[in-house]
Amino acid sequence: MKIAQIGLIGLGVMGANLARNIASRSIDIAVYNRSRERTEAFLAEHGNAHLFAEAYDIAGFVASIERPRKIIVMVPAGKPIDDVITELIPHLSVGDCIIDCGNSHYRDTVRREAYIVGKGFRFMGCGVSGGEQWALHGPSIMPGGNAEDYVGVHTIFERIAARDFESRPCITYVGTWGSGHYVKMVHNGIEYAVMQIMAEAYDAFRKLYGLSAPQIAEIFEGYSQERLGSYLFDISIKVLNKADDLQPGEFLIDRILDSAGQKWTGKWAVIDALERDVAVPTIAEAVFARNVSSKKSIRTELAGKFVQLPERGLPELADFRVTLKNCLYASIVSAYAQGYDLIAQASASENWGVDLAEVTRIWEGGCIIRAEILGFLHTAFLSEPENIPHLFAIPEVVETMEDSLNDWHDAVSIMDKHGLAIPAIASALSYFEGMTDARHPANYLQGLRDCFGAHLYERTDREGSFHAEWDR
Repeated sequence: MKIAQIGLIGLGVMGANLARNIASRSIDIAVYNRSRERTEAFLAEHGNAHLFAEAYDIAGFVASIERPRKIIVMVPAGKPIDDVITELIPHLSVGDCIIDCGNSHYRDTVRREAYIVGKGFRFMGCGVSGGEQWALHGPSIMPGGNAEDYVGVHTIFERIAARDFESRPCITYVGTWGSGHYVKMVHNGIEYAVMQIMAEAYDAFRKLYGLSAPQIAEIFEGYSQERLGSYLFDISIKVLNKADDLQPGEFLIDRILDSAGQKWTGKWAVIDALERDVAVPTIAEAVFARNVSSKKSIRTELAGKFVQLPERGLPELADFRVTLKNCLYASIVSAYAQGYDLIAQASASENWGVDLAEVTRIWEGGCIIRAEILGFLHTAFLSEPENIPHLFAIPEVVETMEDSLNDWHDAVSIMDKHGLAIPAIASALSYFEGMTDARHPANYLQGLRDCFGAHLYERTDREGSFHAEWDR
């Protein structure tokens, strides 16, 4: 029997492509899937000297991996992962390590690690970003768990990872327990926000100026060649220019139903932020926007009951292109700021020790939110981490926001007065305004709370909590 350096369970699209990636680096990998037919079909198409299955049962699969074993699990989050762990445990030896590379909730990761370590084995929760294509060509990898376990897998993972702006592997030891899956969860939350921000820009060009998909693609291509350069803008050009094979002369984007799905990670990020009292309004609005989009029938009915706003005079397209470009950049920075703040506060409260400079670096390649912005963010976190309480405190961000603020306000005003829904862009601006406002109206809220419920309030001129007799 041939002995593999690593094993992988789960030959869905992500698992299959990750297995092919590993084998392409001349690393011997054994694969297993509960469906023997899928394994056989996969090996018939992609199997080679490095990619193989010596057995089609779990015991034989485990036996085909060198000890201490490293076994990647790439199955859907939730119960399927628990089922695989239950199936694996009777066949493992002390020191063997299970590596969950799926989109698991970080609290499930913490629970599983405690359980598996208690059995004498090892466990890591590992975020993997980039989608199916980058699983094959090089993803961004976010492992969390015991640092000693990372030492046992990092040489393989470094070889299969994407490369950052300086050609280093896009992988780092994120921190203890569920931190790897947590950082991936927040990554996805930022992804939700950025995609919604871009969708609102697309909607503005389409509805306000009547531009076709290829015309919008041309504008986005210009954006991508400047400071908005990113993977999402790059693929937007493909999406907007794609011809419809079923309707000659038309573009596919115009035939895609305007009802978006989701796979929970963005929702998880919002729920976790609420539980931690961290503000992530743009991520939340992106999740809510997908929820609203799913109400297609009621939206269509309600649209016929309300009169469209009249034309109010639009700026020239050339001017609006520049205004919206600066609005987009500032909005996206705001979305990143919310995600980074959530990671920082979670790391502090959980004692994970997450290095934001390293997180930024490994997002420079292979992941969905890789963008030019990450270059200067990495430099800032690397040089003065102790002086960065928030992303908005970074000098380059301060300068960017000051330069973009007028256009940001103008773009929001133009889109709002013409009746466009812009929940992500508007919330990104409100978040910025709120975080940079030294005097909030929360004093008014505290007065109301004390008046109706005797909830007490604090004063600006002395220590302590107070209650007023409001009826006197």
